Amino acid sequence: MVYRVQGILGFVLFLAVLRYAHGDLSYSIPEEMKRGSVIGNIAKDLGLEVGRLSARKARIETEGNDNSYCDVNLRNGDLIVAERIDREEHCGGKALCVLKFELLLEAPLELHRVSVQIQDINDNAPIFPKDVIKLEIRESADKGARYRVNAAHDADIGQNAVQSYALQRNSNFIFNVKTTNSGIKFGELVLDKELDREEQQEIQLLLTALDGGSPQRSGTVTIHVTVLDANDNAPLFSQAVYEASLSENSPLRTPVITIRATDADEGVNGEVTYEFTQMSEKSRKLFSLDQKTGEIIVTGDIDYEEGSKYEMFVEAKDGYGLSSDSKVIISITDVNDNAPVIYLKSVTNPIPENVPSGTEVGIVNVQDRDSEKNRKARCSIQQNVPFKLVPSINNYYSLVTIGELDRELIPDYNITIIATDEGSPPLSSSKIVQLSVADVNDNPPVFEERSYTAYVSENNKPGSTLCSVTARDPDWRQNGTVIYSLLAGEVNGSPVSSYVSVNGETGIIHVMRQFDYEQFRDFKVHVMARDNGSPPLSSNVTISVFITDVNDNSPQILYPAAEGNSFMTELIPKAAHGGSLVSKVIAVDADSGQNAWLSYHIIKSTDPGLFTIAVHSGEIRTQRDISESDSMKQNLIVAVKDNGQPSLSATCVMYLLISDNLAEVPELKDMSYDESNSKLTSYLIIALVSVSTFFLTFIIVILGVRFCRRRKPRLLFDGAVAIPSAYLPPNYAEVDGTGTLRSAYNYDAYLTTGSRTSDFKFVRSYNENTLPADDTLRKTPTDFAEAFGDCDASPEVTAM
Repeated sequence: MVYRVQGILGFVLFLAVLRYAHGDLSYSIPEEMKRGSVIGNIAKDLGLEVGRLSARKARIETEGNDNSYCDVNLRNGDLIVAERIDREEHCGGKALCVLKFELLLEAPLELHRVSVQIQDINDNAPIFPKDVIKLEIRESADKGARYRVNAAHDADIGQNAVQSYALQRNSNFIFNVKTTNSGIKFGELVLDKELDREEQQEIQLLLTALDGGSPQRSGTVTIHVTVLDANDNAPLFSQAVYEASLSENSPLRTPVITIRATDADEGVNGEVTYEFTQMSEKSRKLFSLDQKTGEIIVTGDIDYEEGSKYEMFVEAKDGYGLSSDSKVIISITDVNDNAPVIYLKSVTNPIPENVPSGTEVGIVNVQDRDSEKNRKARCSIQQNVPFKLVPSINNYYSLVTIGELDRELIPDYNITIIATDEGSPPLSSSKIVQLSVADVNDNPPVFEERSYTAYVSENNKPGSTLCSVTARDPDWRQNGTVIYSLLAGEVNGSPVSSYVSVNGETGIIHVMRQFDYEQFRDFKVHVMARDNGSPPLSSNVTISVFITDVNDNSPQILYPAAEGNSFMTELIPKAAHGGSLVSKVIAVDADSGQNAWLSYHIIKSTDPGLFTIAVHSGEIRTQRDISESDSMKQNLIVAVKDNGQPSLSATCVMYLLISDNLAEVPELKDMSYDESNSKLTSYLIIALVSVSTFFLTFIIVILGVRFCRRRKPRLLFDGAVAIPSAYLPPNYAEVDGTGTLRSAYNYDAYLTTGSRTSDFKFVRSYNENTLPADDTLRKTPTDFAEAFGDCDASPEVTAM
């Protein structure tokens, strides 16, 4: 019977701490210690700081999936019992029972082998193989005859194993204790007094087996003796010890060995049977014995890693109880049936992408349960990755970087680690280690284009979208978040922020004011893209903004001028031929491009077939020769149009007189602007209001004009206008073909006021078809008043 000893804390604990040259530690403790019991102080024994144990992730590592029976208290450095330790369960009958494990420390990697010797305590009682031992002894047996009794088995060892036997007092037998070469104590039942079958046919004896532990434990068995006739020869084995070798993984019912014993007796006395007398429970599950043939066969799964050697005793007994025994040793040979197992003991995940080459990011351990060369394994990484395995201590490897990491190129790695043993055939296994690369702000935002060009029409609406810029940052999260802003600058002396604004999140740029192409035509904006990293990174880009022209300016007519209260008249000789230059309309447009391309058209004339105007130059010429039937007074309404969309235009009136001299010129008072316009209406209103006041004066002036008319040539004009030959208004550029004055013509008119005479100078042209007239007509103011006494209107330039 087995029971657990109470009060184990009272057991004197012997702790022997040995430090080897390798830094290994050895401890000795009794089995069955309670959880949490202190084995020793590892920090003190290794000279480590207790506070560094937690930082270095100190822990106990065992081979494979074996239970960890010990643990480290990181607070004080004690090595403590983590699980119940049963020496018999781990080591069976071995004299020395040692638990081996490793103490692993990181940063840097450090490995210490720790051995804990498990001392036996008397927690198991002796047990006989059978509850009843049956013996058949002939009554003819001589005094002193010996009958072997199977030894009791005690799982404990040493002094705690079976030490003695005690036989119940009786009149026929005594018990003699013997010891085998292996130290096992067994007994022989010795006949002390001859038997008499007629007196007693059966005898019941109680045999007790005692161990040497404290407290002492015992086990009993009943010996049933049947008195028979004489049997004087016991079976004899051919060998004292039988040895056999068996490969692991052998199939069931595989023959292991056949043992043989012979008996010199005949008949029933010579019939030998076999049975196991002493063997472990594990052995009983793996092997069976044929009672008649003595053949041992496999009845369970043979695994070298579970047990490499099995020992058992076999008894051979004849028909009347004489017996002998022999020892059988079965050795298991290893087969490479276990592939290496890869354990990831530690890993740093994620890994910053800026770690230097050679940084340790993980610890890998390879274990193989096989033995000898089948146990040796090689570990490697087959992929082309910036990592490698560096061999360390006792099948430990450090996983280190061998190159630069870039999260923007490869954010994750699936590293396949392959371990291969040296067995035949070799076995291998693999493990995938997933590592992520943590982002570091190492990339500034990059704009999609080196520079941007944007166009905006003048007269734009403030707040409208100008363009958008986009910058990409391959970094992650806040390191890749891009914020846009304007760099400080000025445009025409004003901050650039008063012209445009940028959306910090989207990069959309809006205009803040209305632009005028005629004021300025382009400017530059500098935009910065900055990420949210620490420290932040940024980049700049230049945006060239061009203002496009809109047709928002009507043509401006320079000649004939619409200023003042006078109008101008051109004099045409009666002998003018077809194609002769009469006059020219001069106009400009403040717009540019096609919006400033001007075209000239006569929209109304006194004689539609007499004059024509050049569409692009504005030159007015005769279409045919002047005839006597043509009216002396010719009025032309000319429209000047630009080429914009929609087109804008302006109009003017040209007054022409067909005459060779001024004497033939009739009163010009009937010459007026045929079209009703706002200025003429104003003059009529003023005339109606003042007619009653100036009526008498007006009659006197008319009479005076008529009187002077007989004495001097009539004046041609009622006012004075001077147009310089090179006159252009401000901000206008001369562009050939756009309707402005060409350098090939000069138009000079000299009209004076405040003098007694007025001069008229005909148009001078360098064109061969220009009228040759170059006469200067003089007329006194009285003649002029007489001729234009009734004229109070002057031509104007109107815009359509």
